[in-house]
Amino acid sequence: MAMNVGPAAEDGEEQLNNTINTTPLVDVMLVLLIIFLITIPVVTQSIKLDLPKERNLPTQTKPENIVIAVNRDGEVYWGMERMPDAEALVARLKVESVKEPQPEVHIRGDNEVRYESVGRIVVACQRAGIYKVGFITEPPAGAAARLN
Repeated sequence: MAMNVGPAAEDGEEQLNNTINTTPLVDVMLVLLIIFLITIPVVTQSIKLDLPKERNLPTQTKPENIVIAVNRDGEVYWGMERMPDAEALVARLKVESVKEPQPEVHIRGDNEVRYESVGRIVVACQRAGIYKVGFITEPPAGAAARLN
């Protein structure tokens, strides 16, 4: 609804209304505001989870721990000995899994290795019945300064 507050036309002709009718603009803006108010809570909803916190524990080197390394080509090493295939790794892990207490397996993976290669070692540990599997990583550059 536009309203003209000027002097009336003297000759009886209607004067042209040169003001912008903002009512449709306000209607559109209110509709958009309502849509955003309704959709934002839907987008931000998520399932409540208790995510793990970052922590960096120093590795406790025990003689009974098994260190398995994977280089960038996917070759698997038990200590310094190269394992020919996954079945040889599973067979050797089965021998270790029956020991009491069961040793931990620490996997050292190259930064450039495919996840598939590390996943095969985890599967081999599961097949052999190893319960404790850990990953050895280097702390971020800033973490060393925070620890000192």
